[in-house]
Amino acid sequence: MAQDVKNDYMEPEISTPEALTRNRLRELEQRKRTPAQKVLDIIFILLPFVCGGVAIAEYLLVPNNSTNPHPERYFYVLIAAIIAYAMYLMIGLMKRSRGDVLALTKVRYYAPLISGIFIFLTIYDYLTLKTGILTQPFIPCMNYIINAAIADRALLLECTIHTLRLLFLGYFLGVITGLITGIACGYSAKVRYWINPIINFLGPIPTVTWIPIMMVVASSLFMGAVFIIALGAWFAVTVATMTGISNVNKDYFEAARTLGASKQQLVRNIAIPGAVPSILQGCVQAMSSACVAIMIAEMLGVESGLGWYMNWQKSWASYDKMFAALFVICIVFIIVTKSLQRIKKHLLRWEIGDEQ
Repeated sequence: MAQDVKNDYMEPEISTPEALTRNRLRELEQRKRTPAQKVLDIIFILLPFVCGGVAIAEYLLVPNNSTNPHPERYFYVLIAAIIAYAMYLMIGLMKRSRGDVLALTKVRYYAPLISGIFIFLTIYDYLTLKTGILTQPFIPCMNYIINAAIADRALLLECTIHTLRLLFLGYFLGVITGLITGIACGYSAKVRYWINPIINFLGPIPTVTWIPIMMVVASSLFMGAVFIIALGAWFAVTVATMTGISNVNKDYFEAARTLGASKQQLVRNIAIPGAVPSILQGCVQAMSSACVAIMIAEMLGVESGLGWYMNWQKSWASYDKMFAALFVICIVFIIVTKSLQRIKKHLLRWEIGDEQ
């Protein structure tokens, strides 16, 4: 009888704050939405189609202020963007039909941003191709940029491969070296005594400051650029690794020593796993530093790559090709950094689950 009374008055499991996961809270928020809010969500989800239609209508119907060779290419790009969003929406609807009540949350979240991009493209096309308010050819319209990218696609691809080769070579050298010095400094006070002054000396100096020096001192421009990229990555990973290991609970080390763990086992089984979140964050920061360093290095001295291509086309006043390279740089670096963040998220999925 007492057990029955106890069961009647027990709180449901989700009533405690600890039991409410982030996804569960979102589900509860979704259920509490008013009909007006749901209608507003539908409007926002459909808004990219409207804005994409406006961009197409402006491009096709408003007269051009200058010649526009191969006008269909920009039109195809707009159509492809609308189709991509439609597929994204369809995937969300399919997941929703299978019981995932939060499937459309991401679609709803990104819909205003996508709509804003379409509006920006509309205004940009109107100010360049349609009216010439933004002076041509210094600020080319989108169709000019697309035409330039297609016309020079072979050289752009070659420069992209060279940039990625230089980027990853310097990045991984810096990351590996940073892991070694960071682990040594984080675990050993003696090593930290000698390495800390170097970190404190190099830390305040921006990586790009060393580029003119390395372009003169290095045996080749390529190796000088590799060193500059590796230096920035080394610093970020070293500091992050050292901080992560220093923040590991000291009780874990004491318990492991009590059980007879050796120094190598303490480093391998306690220090490094405990510092993994900080290490991965340092790797992400190192990639950002490497992307900045490689662009400046290629513009200042390296005779290949996307940065070199931009500088070369600027000297020939080929601004459409310069903008095409700029877009390629943005796309490549976004893919690289997003891939690294996804790897980090996958490796730390246990930590994300704890937070939820």
